[in-house]
Amino acid sequence: MNKPTFCSSAALLALALNSFNAHAQWPQDRPIEFLVAYAPGGSTDVMARAMEPFIEKRLGADIVIVNRPGAAGEIAYTALSKAKPDGYTFAFINTPGFLSTRVQRKVGYDTDKIRPVARIVDDPTVLAVPKESSYKNLADFIEAAKAAPGKMSIGTSGVGTDDHLMMVQLQQLTGTKLTHIPFSGASESRTALMGGHISGAGQNISELNADDDFRVLAQFSAERMPQQPDLPTAREQGVDLVMSSERGIAAPSGISADIEKRMSEAVRDVLQDPDFLKKAKDLMLPIAYLSGEDWAAQMPAQLQGYQKLWSVSPWVQ
Repeated sequence: MNKPTFCSSAALLALALNSFNAHAQWPQDRPIEFLVAYAPGGSTDVMARAMEPFIEKRLGADIVIVNRPGAAGEIAYTALSKAKPDGYTFAFINTPGFLSTRVQRKVGYDTDKIRPVARIVDDPTVLAVPKESSYKNLADFIEAAKAAPGKMSIGTSGVGTDDHLMMVQLQQLTGTKLTHIPFSGASESRTALMGGHISGAGQNISELNADDDFRVLAQFSAERMPQQPDLPTAREQGVDLVMSSERGIAAPSGISADIEKRMSEAVRDVLQDPDFLKKAKDLMLPIAYLSGEDWAAQMPAQLQGYQKLWSVSPWVQ
């Protein structure tokens, strides 16, 4: 072997060994960063922080939750798409926002550079109104909206999110006109609702609790969820509308198959842990695990549905 060939081979061997060592050390050598695309206190943030110690225990890792709210998740998703696929950056992604935002405009992230790792929950949207309002059910709300086109406002966690698309479809199905008030997360719209600054707000099942100082009119699920068995669905009230927020974990594309598998299995194991399931019940999390592969396989049909909705009722003028 001549000297140049020998040097080249040695360099390739060193590169391979460095890559192997990096994977062998993962995830003990430094903290794993998990991006949350919404503000602290919302359902995604609460779920992330509830899972954090359980994932840490299974991986023997340190996890840091970083909130990167804004632009209906685009800020966090863009950061994820540009991160090194070394297993030290993951993010909690939400549909429909992850898919629907690119229907309405050009976004800063390429979905091909983001790889779903595991779906965790499928959390139905609900419509809430101030506690002192006169609306006792969905029919009351729709009647008032018809009587005052554009006067009633709905707060959401951002443009293209599940609560926003619920509002868009509600208008389409009922012939009403509502004013959209986007926030950086559900916790902010919740505060505005309780302060009486908006007529209603989209929330999720997991964001409801016994201390809520507002009234919930409907859940937009196919059937009543066990977390809210006494809350009527929109379908029961004559509006055929189903909407939810799927939340799960994703990584930059190019992540090693081994690291992706270990993270996905860690999440699956956490969702079967009795201690976590007790916490999930307390938080009213509608657990709905899917592997990253199975979750990704559903997304093209979802995207097609959002494109169809946009063609009929564009939610940004």
